[in-house]
Amino acid sequence: MDGLTIASVIGFLTTTVAIFVKVIGLPDQIKKIYKRKSTEGISTIFFLLAFVSYFLWTIHGIYQKDNVLIIGQGAGMITTGIILGQILIYRNRN
Repeated sequence: MDGLTIASVIGFLTTTVAIFVKVIGLPDQIKKIYKRKSTEGISTIFFLLAFVSYFLWTIHGIYQKDNVLIIGQGAGMITTGIILGQILIYRNRN
């Protein structure tokens, strides 16, 4: 194994934090919304833009045949899609 480089450390940290956002952060938000049955204070625009971004990166990964992009960005697409669904379901309840 070659020595650690700044680029490899940054790459590892970027991947690690991105995974935490998608498998801890977003599911935690989903759980909180579900428990409250409310999306008050949630930015619809932010989650719509995040969904589009994850969607486009997933498509890019498919064209590049890059499983890391497909899986990582696909997970973001699924979790933000769930939150968008919650926004639609709960927006008129209050």
